Amino acid sequence: MTKCLICSAPMTFAFSAELLGQHQVSFNHCPTCGLLQCEEPYWLEAAYSDAIAVADTGLVMRNIGIAKRLATLLYFGFNPRANYVDVAGGYGMLTRLMRDDGFDFHWDDKFCANLLARGFEADPGQQPFAACTAFEVLEHLHDPLAFIREQFTRYGCRTLIFTTELYAGNTPPAKDWWYYAFNTGQHISFYSQKTLERIAEQLKLDFYTFHGIHILTDQKIKFSPLFHILLIPKVTSALTWLIRKKMDPLTFSDHEALMKSLNRK
Repeated sequence: MTKCLICSAPMTFAFSAELLGQHQVSFNHCPTCGLLQCEEPYWLEAAYSDAIAVADTGLVMRNIGIAKRLATLLYFGFNPRANYVDVAGGYGMLTRLMRDDGFDFHWDDKFCANLLARGFEADPGQQPFAACTAFEVLEHLHDPLAFIREQFTRYGCRTLIFTTELYAGNTPPAKDWWYYAFNTGQHISFYSQKTLERIAEQLKLDFYTFHGIHILTDQKIKFSPLFHILLIPKVTSALTWLIRKKMDPLTFSDHEALMKSLNRK
């Protein structure tokens, strides 16, 4: 019997589906915490022959939208002058966007080339980090608890800011939810809000969620009712100009630092 990797409760068979057009895979559901997950993913080498799925046409738009909301969250809810690391950061687009808004972001990804934030790779031993971010990552993980613990240990923080699409109520049927993305074979774990609350319990953290952005943290954060309004996507877009005005964009100073580094070489 398969046991849930989050709460150790027995999981029940939910459905089977064809992944990558060739692998018939079973998905199991935990009735205790709501985790919906495939069997042990033996096909991942083929699924990640390209680190970013070819069909991910929303990559650029998603990063731009996340950067606006994240800037608002950090500026009004956290320390905007602290250091942050974007784990599983893909091509480095979010790190670059956040630095362009004045936030000291660094990049980390074991499986993808850093194309857009070169020179700003995270060094765990060099400086403390206030939080890790992981956007559209948890659905790719077979053991999310182990991943989160690894990042906290590596970067010396206890805050994770992340996104993943949640389901509500019963598990969505195999043919009814676009987020399964069976053709890519990369989405292997799915969560409800109850699942994320149980993860927080296991890690002895508090859990917050605002308009699709989720936070696991040991910080006692007092978010006013106004904060929910600030993170509405249309509002964050309007606030972007104010945040950039108050912060010091790092675009040109990063350029100068990189040019000095190239000259030394």
